[in-house]
Amino acid sequence: MDIGVISVRYARALLKSAMEAKLEAKVYAEMQMLAESYLRVPELRFTIDNPMLAKDKKETLLVTACGDEPTEFTRRFVQLVLEEGRESALQFMANSYITLYRQQKNIIRGRLITAAAVSPATELKMRQMVESKTQGTVEFQTEVDPDIIGGFILEYGTYRMDASVRSKLKGILTELKK
Repeated sequence: MDIGVISVRYARALLKSAMEAKLEAKVYAEMQMLAESYLRVPELRFTIDNPMLAKDKKETLLVTACGDEPTEFTRRFVQLVLEEGRESALQFMANSYITLYRQQKNIIRGRLITAAAVSPATELKMRQMVESKTQGTVEFQTEVDPDIIGGFILEYGTYRMDASVRSKLKGILTELKK
């Protein structure tokens, strides 16, 4: 069976159960932490996939990867995944849960890239602008990239607005080469 199908099924079941228990936001944070742990510590995946490692050790590692004091709900989910022998798909399950949760709660990921750090007021204005256009909640990430020289780049969903000096200079250079 396809790992994508399996992970989405488990993630849907987890989301449905978490919503019934009114723990979906807490489980969302824990799944984000788990997904981040897999990215930051690549050895975690190899360790969890190791058939020689006992299931209780895997459970301890995975529960720790879910953050400080994960809910009993998340602990039971990890136990279920281990009992079913699906631990190799757990990273995909966490990512699928995150995606499904964002769809369910109408959460859009946004990114603001600027040449210098912006004030919280400016960040708030950009967030409000995106929220008014998308009619959803925005998880906003700001980055500083001095290479854009000035201006900003705003990304959310499939939308990208590049108002940076670097892109304007590239456009001028392209025109001059013609």
